[in-house]
Amino acid sequence: MSNVINDHPNISPRTRAAVEEAIAALGYRVNLAGRHLRRGESGVIALIVPELDLGYFAELSDLIIREAKRHSRTVLVHQTEARREREMAALDGFGTDFVDGVLFNPLAMDDDDLDAHRTRLPVVLLGETPQAGRHHHVTIDNVRAAREATDHLLDSGRTRIAVIGGRPPGPTGTAELRAQGYREALEARGLEYDPALVRPARHFHWQDGADLAAELVNGPRPPDALLCLNDPLALGAVRALYDAGVGVPGDVAVVGFDDIALGRYSVPSLTTVSPDKPGLARAAVELLIAEIEARRSGQGATEEAAAEPQAPVVKEIVIGHTLLVRESSGPKG
Repeated sequence: MSNVINDHPNISPRTRAAVEEAIAALGYRVNLAGRHLRRGESGVIALIVPELDLGYFAELSDLIIREAKRHSRTVLVHQTEARREREMAALDGFGTDFVDGVLFNPLAMDDDDLDAHRTRLPVVLLGETPQAGRHHHVTIDNVRAAREATDHLLDSGRTRIAVIGGRPPGPTGTAELRAQGYREALEARGLEYDPALVRPARHFHWQDGADLAAELVNGPRPPDALLCLNDPLALGAVRALYDAGVGVPGDVAVVGFDDIALGRYSVPSLTTVSPDKPGLARAAVELLIAEIEARRSGQGATEEAAAEPQAPVVKEIVIGHTLLVRESSGPKG
């Protein structure tokens, strides 16, 4: 019965139907609050993300909620708009009597900010951040993914590839690592790295992609390909190229990151790096629950860090990704 209640995937339809029929006939209701109370838990985990209107975070949130349900957990979602004060307020507002742990994608906080919360709540970071080496985190290999995307563009005959959303070398955030992968792909083929082709984006929204693409194609030496570091940037770029009379992919190829649903239905459909989002959600939830249970037994990384901060136990999980080649990166016209 418990496997059906917790929506375990390895249940035959016949067994599931029989159990659900019995549950309905008996009027059975699971007392999750009582179950968690006996274990000294709230049964709630917090999910802190930058922006839900960016498709990636909306899709990931849905997957995390589904995965948490399998473990009889409720998810409280909080949006920070990638602002430091809101990231800080989110962590400050979640006490141990309110949530059992936090899944967190910080973009603005620094190491000291997050370290201050290390002994209060179990935290698992999502994606690559400057703090990732000091805290549990789940990510993809951003350098490798960007290198593969750049290689794909080079293999299709593109020679002047611009990066929208890229940043120069610096703290190891997602944008910096993806820009590093782009640079490594160029260097591996003996091609010159031109910093003028790496354009930072302020918000990683559709309009940012459109504005930066328009600047590039109207410049003195326009690119023949755009590596956009998320799909909204890429889709905004495709629109700007269309408005400028530039063919995609005939004149300029476009590749994105994250594989949001909209990219599958755009015209042209968007080539993108697709992280294993279900795998990320599963790994993040399981890692956080393991840390919550370890904390309850006094063996968690946060407790060890409090006793011996120079040698915390940190787990890193790198999930897979796939380059999905679609219409936007076809051959040059």
